[in-house]
Amino acid sequence: MAADDGKKQLLHLVFGGELKTLGGTEFRDLDALDIVGIYPDYDSARTAWKAKAQASVDNAHMRYFVVHLHRLLDPDSKASG
Repeated sequence: MAADDGKKQLLHLVFGGELKTLGGTEFRDLDALDIVGIYPDYDSARTAWKAKAQASVDNAHMRYFVVHLHRLLDPDSKASG
C-alpha cells in the first residue's frame, strides 16, 4: 500500500498493442493487448510508458498509450496531468 504523500490521486492507465496500420489506432488483436498498469500520477505512468515503448522499438506496429483515467472518472474536474 502506498503512503499518503498529500498529492491528489490522478489515475492513468498505460496499455499497448500491435496496430493494424502505422498511422491508425485500431489494434490487430484485442486479446493480445498489453495492460501495463494503472498509476497514481502522470509522471509514473509516463515512466512505465517510456520503458515499454523503448522495449518494443523494433516493432514499428507496436504502440503504447497513456490514458488519463481521472478525466473519464471526473470529467468536470479542472485537474491537470
